[in-house]
Amino acid sequence: MSVDILQEKIRKLKNPSVVDFTLSKQWLPPQVMEGSGSLCDAWLGYCKDMLQALKGTVPAVRFGFASFSLLGAAGIDALEQLLSRARELGYYILLDMPELLSPVAAKTAAEELAPWAYDGVVVSPYLGSDVLRPFVSLCKEQNKALFVVVRTSNKSAMELQDLMTGSRLVHSAVTDIVNRHGETMVGKSGYSQVAVVAGAGAPNSLKSLRSKYTRIFLLLDGYDYPSGNAKNCSYAFDRLGHGAAACACGSILGAWQEEGESSEDYTGAALRAAERMKKNLTRYITVL
Repeated sequence: MSVDILQEKIRKLKNPSVVDFTLSKQWLPPQVMEGSGSLCDAWLGYCKDMLQALKGTVPAVRFGFASFSLLGAAGIDALEQLLSRARELGYYILLDMPELLSPVAAKTAAEELAPWAYDGVVVSPYLGSDVLRPFVSLCKEQNKALFVVVRTSNKSAMELQDLMTGSRLVHSAVTDIVNRHGETMVGKSGYSQVAVVAGAGAPNSLKSLRSKYTRIFLLLDGYDYPSGNAKNCSYAFDRLGHGAAACACGSILGAWQEEGESSEDYTGAALRAAERMKKNLTRYITVL
């Protein structure tokens, strides 16, 4: 099963981390922009360099369909190229689905993007189960994993996701729905093909989710947000150091901007940042 593959890659590298390749112009070194004909070309080349540099250190990568679609047809082509390259390099690949505002859009996305080179999809559940069902079917039929966003790390997340509904928080109620969809798809790792995305900056939420949902894999979003850190992330792992992974973006892709780093060595800076992230996480957990 797909989540089993992710867990095995994490175990092999002893590194429960994911790098998110969300497009941001601010992370591109000046010489990369100057040497490219467009933002799309610059980002494509930059991401290819990063994928090559992080191979053997980072087990998984993440791409957002919406981020690339904003660049037009060239952006979609770039995304397909990067997914293929990531697969060649042996990464576990997550793809954030486009904005899904109806069950019809969800069904179309699940069908049309199914042949693409990815292992798991990231979907928002806040329209209800109608949006999730096409992707649950994808899990069963094509051995893909589904990662459902239940709690995020941004400051205003609590305005909606931490509201009380009866005796539960909203994001806990959503996780109950996720759990029901995935309870019959538990793999050898002990975790379901239907996973959740939770906030790295919400330690109390992580403690609750880990203790209550012992078969759900947790992808921890926002590791490099001000509220996110390795200690918070540690609450999401089981006693074997399994069942979770932390996702970072700018702290890796924009690492060359840190004091003492050079834009000429942007891949080296990213690799050193990824290694620091691994070291910080494994201060609190041991991946067995």
